[in-house]
Amino acid sequence: MSLKRKRVDRHGVFAGNTPERAIIDIGSNTVRLVVYGGSMRAPTVLLNEKVTAKLGRDISENGMLADEAVALAMRGLERFALLLNDLEIDDVETVATAAVREASNGPDFVAKLRDLGFEPRILSGEEEACLSASGVLGAFPGACGSVVDLGGGSLELVRVSDGEMGDPVSLPLGALRLPDYRQKSDKHADADMRKRLEKAVRKGGWGLSGRAGHTPSPLYLVGGTWRAMAVFAMQLRGHPLSDPHGFELSSSEAQELTEMLVMETQDSLKGRRRISSMRAEKLPDAAILLQALLAQLAPSGIVFSSWGLREGLLYDRLEDHGKTQDPLLAGVSIFATQRGAPPTLATRIAAWTVDAIPPRKHGTERLRLAATMLALASMQIEPNIRLPQAIDWAMHKRWIAVDGADRAMLAAAIAANGNALDLPSDVQALASKEALEEAICWGLAVRLARRLGARTARSLRVSRLQVVDGTLVLTLAASHAALFGVPTEKDMKLLAGRLGIDWAVAIVPDDELISNVGE
Repeated sequence: MSLKRKRVDRHGVFAGNTPERAIIDIGSNTVRLVVYGGSMRAPTVLLNEKVTAKLGRDISENGMLADEAVALAMRGLERFALLLNDLEIDDVETVATAAVREASNGPDFVAKLRDLGFEPRILSGEEEACLSASGVLGAFPGACGSVVDLGGGSLELVRVSDGEMGDPVSLPLGALRLPDYRQKSDKHADADMRKRLEKAVRKGGWGLSGRAGHTPSPLYLVGGTWRAMAVFAMQLRGHPLSDPHGFELSSSEAQELTEMLVMETQDSLKGRRRISSMRAEKLPDAAILLQALLAQLAPSGIVFSSWGLREGLLYDRLEDHGKTQDPLLAGVSIFATQRGAPPTLATRIAAWTVDAIPPRKHGTERLRLAATMLALASMQIEPNIRLPQAIDWAMHKRWIAVDGADRAMLAAAIAANGNALDLPSDVQALASKEALEEAICWGLAVRLARRLGARTARSLRVSRLQVVDGTLVLTLAASHAALFGVPTEKDMKLLAGRLGIDWAVAIVPDDELISNVGE
């Protein structure tokens, strides 16, 4: 560990997280600094600060960055430079998009950035599209569909399939430019957007609605305005989750949503919780754009992604073996380690319980291991606040590559680990009874393992949990027979009861157990 890292950790700037990298994203609407730590396969956002400079607000009128916008952006960037210096972060990537690349005075702005010590990379529209697609591929392993990134100055589209990208397309349909299309009427706006999209679709070689051989696939929507749309939809549906990442709608549901949003106004939207006035202003225009996308691309549905260009920058820098890491386990392992549950401990307990409680119809081994880590980490929370806080981890923290049912199973396992078997209604709403029951058994098995011998490695080596001929059997080495105390007896009865089987305890010579475990 470097001296710099030791110093940052000791000062506790980010609660034990070490700031590793930073990205400055200079967009047409906002200028943003994001500082990352943790695993770069599932990075932890340690600092996220933006300035709504609206650099691209006058591009369509005079082709220039407005003086006031530049002044506001530079004020924020000067602050960012100081913060990065004080945090001693050397790995800083600065990118600029549509407004800076299109403005006639863009080079002057870039010179100012260099004077601050930044080395900006001016992205082409095609590079934007590919970086956003990389972010989506990182967030949704195996994604197959069309990535649609709505920025302030431009709209980027690119197909993804089997980890590969098609030809990217960039169009001047950014959120700041959409109002120009509505000056006549919503009908004309929709028609104009459809014409532009039709050309883009042809250029990209994508199947149009109605074309023979067209196979519907989802649209992955990237950008703050799309995320605000997801929040609106989730609130309408009373959705139990709060994170819009991964939220899905069918094509018909998306169409209904756009029809509703087109009728809204900035005033009617800005009072809604978690929708800023800036996003409220853009949502009706974005709804018309989405209608045109639905008509031209005929997708199977839409998926909202919180990962985009910035995460794509991080993902592209990973080695191939890093990209193949499971993003859920990468994120959970860092989180749980900071809370007293390192992967080595969780793996031992998961291995100890797998013979009796393997993942069955609804779960997977990766999900069971993540649940084990979170359940063990939850024991570091004070008992009076443990259950609601730990369930919030499962339900609302931004884990990658999980859906709502997965989150509910994580929550159920965490709750059962604390012997809380009456699950909250929000958890029950996201997964079937069978899936939740499977996860409850995971949690009860973790409870048994950790309470058997205070989570020691020795206690797991001298014991074994199996289902033998329809009976849950706990086998203990004779030297550790006393581990079978009252708490263990209660835990065995509880787990066997949920499984609907009998239970038994077997005491065997030490050599016999060690030999069997070795086999």
